[in-house]
Amino acid sequence: MTTTVVTTKGQIVIPFRIRRKLNIKKGTKLYIEEKGQEIILRPVTAAYFEKISGILPTKGKLTKALLEERARDKKKEE
Repeated sequence: MTTTVVTTKGQIVIPFRIRRKLNIKKGTKLYIEEKGQEIILRPVTAAYFEKISGILPTKGKLTKALLEERARDKKKEE
């Protein structure tokens, strides 16, 4: 079991072994979730967004609209 201490500012240090395993580096954003008496920290990465994609009932409409908008923007740049 790994432990850490909370500072007077509410900060904690994530141990190196865990940071290395989860590829957490300076500037990495973390998603914080409170679940009962637990605090869950998750690095916000591309994998995180892939995992949560599709949780809203849009049936791909937003993704399609975004891709179409990007295609239009790309044509304007050319």
